Amino acid sequence: MSHSRSRSRSLSRAATTTTAPVVFQAAALLLAYPDRDWPRRPRTVRETVAELPGPEVQLLLSFCDRAEREDPLAVAARYVATFDRSRRRCLYLTYYTDGDTRRRGAALARIKSVYRTHGWLPPDDELPDFLPLMLEFAARTPEAGTALLTEHRAAIEVLRYALEAHRSPYAALLRAVGRCLPGRAPASREEALRLTRTGPPTEAVGLDVLGPFPAQPRPHDDGERR
Repeated sequence: MSHSRSRSRSLSRAATTTTAPVVFQAAALLLAYPDRDWPRRPRTVRETVAELPGPEVQLLLSFCDRAEREDPLAVAARYVATFDRSRRRCLYLTYYTDGDTRRRGAALARIKSVYRTHGWLPPDDELPDFLPLMLEFAARTPEAGTALLTEHRAAIEVLRYALEAHRSPYAALLRAVGRCLPGRAPASREEALRLTRTGPPTEAVGLDVLGPFPAQPRPHDDGERR
């Protein structure tokens, strides 16, 4: 992604705060598309978190161990196969709560409104519910960002369960993020799916002034169903 280098720099700054923002920034880096600067990202994460305590840090390091041994082209191909070819493993969190319905626009507008309220402007070419963006916001604005991630925790857990079923190494990153969120996680995939049906608040905040959202590449259906 075009902002991966700035994320790498902000990861080092995040390390001066608590562990959770560091984990969020690290996961944002590692869950973004592995473009040309990919080889430096696992190294940056490893160098930043190596001395920090906690099982969530070990989950990050385990992912980095594997990523550093793989060919970057293979990593990119796996990323596409994992996230772009299955609706069950979509990185756009409101897809789990709202699907392809009109109310999803209100959910997206609300997230973007939270970003703007806290002075953070994500790139215009990405939807605001893209998990790496939400994680980066939580790293930079921990209180508001953690609250936003917690509101969408059921979707995060549904994605985690799907990644575990797929035997994907990316599941470790979702587990690390989940350990940094307050409260109880859904105890099962079924409970997480039930919670996504209620969804986070979806007030239509400023729909007329937030402007149109960029088109989201629709995940290809690989035959899997929730």
